Amino acid sequence: MSTNILIVDDEQSIADLIEVYLKNEGFEIYKFYNGKDALNCIENEKLDLAILDVMLPDADGFSICQQIREKHNFPIIMLTAKDEEIDKITGLTLGADDYITKPFRPLELVARVKAQLRRFTRYNSSNPLREEKFIAFAGLVLNKDTYECTLNERPLSLTPTEFSILWVLASNRGRVVTSEELFHEVWGDKYFTNSNNTVMVHIRHLREKMHDNAEHPKYIKTVWGVGYKIEK
Repeated sequence: MSTNILIVDDEQSIADLIEVYLKNEGFEIYKFYNGKDALNCIENEKLDLAILDVMLPDADGFSICQQIREKHNFPIIMLTAKDEEIDKITGLTLGADDYITKPFRPLELVARVKAQLRRFTRYNSSNPLREEKFIAFAGLVLNKDTYECTLNERPLSLTPTEFSILWVLASNRGRVVTSEELFHEVWGDKYFTNSNNTVMVHIRHLREKMHDNAEHPKYIKTVWGVGYKIEK
């Protein structure tokens, strides 16, 4: 079965370049230069990953990301202008899994795509990689056989990245998981200074979904300058 990737960028040269590199890896590509055609594709095709530019002539990548997350949980990579930190944070907050800044190296983008697809496959696989398949404590239940998560019997709608973060923290209850360790475990990539911002945004999003107060958290506690911890 082919892996279907959506590319949305109004800069034709960039969209075409991404298409060439991803097709060389055997991916099936759906490429569009505007938001309207992209949204129509999302409604009618089975997609495995989306690459969205922030700026489009008739919409923006943020709104498309938000609409995708209303119905789908496949990975989303945002393309942002160089040094636009607010774009990165906004995209992650709306449910994007990763971002890459322009100009970028095509091979780096290919590597990011493959990393996201690997995590998404693990998230939806019926054969968990860990021996532990079920975690339950303090009203939080994580089931890695069905990939369901509930909090006080209320289902939590988590993206693959959010589920992975929560699984790592819950699996290591009682000890601090450093930001670097968490980033490496979840993103499978090298840790850089701005990687901490990525982790922070996803942690904040998780807390919002769990209604966990950041100042007095019941579940995810921040250990300043080190990382995060869930108590036993």
